[in-house]
Amino acid sequence: MTSTALLLLVESNTTGTGRQFARYARNLGIEPVLVTADPARYPYVTEDHLRTALTDTSSEAAVLATARELAEQARIAGVTSSSEYYVATAAAIARHLGLPGPDPDAVRACQDKSRQRRLLAAAGVPVPHSVLAQDVEGAVVATADLGHPVVLKPPRGSGSLGVRLCAGVAETADHAAELTSAVVNERGIAVQPGVLVEQYVRGTEYSVEVFGNTAVVVVRKYLGPLPEFVELGHDLPAALDSVGETRLKDCAVRSVRALGLGWGAAHVELRMDGEEIRVMEVNPRLAGGMIPELTHQALGIDLVGAQVQAALGRRPTLIAGPRRGAAIRFLTAEAPGVLADGMTTTAALSAARRVPGVVAAVLYRAPGERVVPAKDFRGRLGHVIAVTDQTSAGLAADEGRQALAAVLDTPAAEKEAVV
Repeated sequence: MTSTALLLLVESNTTGTGRQFARYARNLGIEPVLVTADPARYPYVTEDHLRTALTDTSSEAAVLATARELAEQARIAGVTSSSEYYVATAAAIARHLGLPGPDPDAVRACQDKSRQRRLLAAAGVPVPHSVLAQDVEGAVVATADLGHPVVLKPPRGSGSLGVRLCAGVAETADHAAELTSAVVNERGIAVQPGVLVEQYVRGTEYSVEVFGNTAVVVVRKYLGPLPEFVELGHDLPAALDSVGETRLKDCAVRSVRALGLGWGAAHVELRMDGEEIRVMEVNPRLAGGMIPELTHQALGIDLVGAQVQAALGRRPTLIAGPRRGAAIRFLTAEAPGVLADGMTTTAALSAARRVPGVVAAVLYRAPGERVVPAKDFRGRLGHVIAVTDQTSAGLAADEGRQALAAVLDTPAAEKEAVV
């Protein structure tokens, strides 16, 4: 048995924090091991020379068997995941091995959106009215009580996948048919049958990033055009008065406690319309959308590091430094088209990076690649991050995104050629 301790990472998210989990562990002298069914899914594995353990991660028993094999070679110091789809598996493996982690049953209950709604409502936490329908007919019947428009979504999922606002019966039936016909999700994991039909709640959307039972920060969200709910940007901290911020934080912490979480990170999404607050969703994981990076930039609090520390049984530091403003804006296509050539792309990235306050501008797609309007996070084409004072960060990120959007200015003939 080697003297180097291991941190097992059960799969990873494909963008954002997954790579950071592994790097943070290495900086602590812990060897990260990515337990995965497909290492090729993650380009950073090769780039960072990350050790992998090939495993059927759809099977908790298979992951546990792999963990026990690895434990014969080196001490396992922790087990965690940066992916929504595998946090419950990681929690269960940690529990089997006697290591720190959230309650696996609480995580599973939280990930079942219908059950989550019932638990929150029973605890007096305000949530949208919703009905779990098993088929198209049930979804249509549910709208008779809820009234249109309604939001349809899978009972489990992440990244706004399959979430859609339906204005009438025909749209409801069509989207319900699409959702109920799905057998597996985009990761190839079997999906829970049914469709969640939910009251549409108006208002401004926020998230509260909670760690343990501490509300770390309130984030202002910007969504794309309906009927989809694609997140196009975040401002941090949110521009709220102290009363509004406190009410959102209190509601988020109540939600976490009601669901039996309270270990590590939770990402709580809420809407506020005047005095009314509704909890839209609680996710038993770190936020996506680069929010942990924004939190680090604005407050000096490293949520990725805190999650790794917690998984290793260490007490993380959540003390904020001087407050700055941080904002991100994602680039999406408004119509089908083709990304510009390499020269235009280079110029657009340079122009975005020259905007005062912009600290990062990134494109996820290659020049000449065909693009379509985003229906979920997978349709985002790039991002711009700005860090400055709290009142200017969003404006700088907007300006940087506008500069980056030059990559979408392709000749009309090319746009018309896109099918």
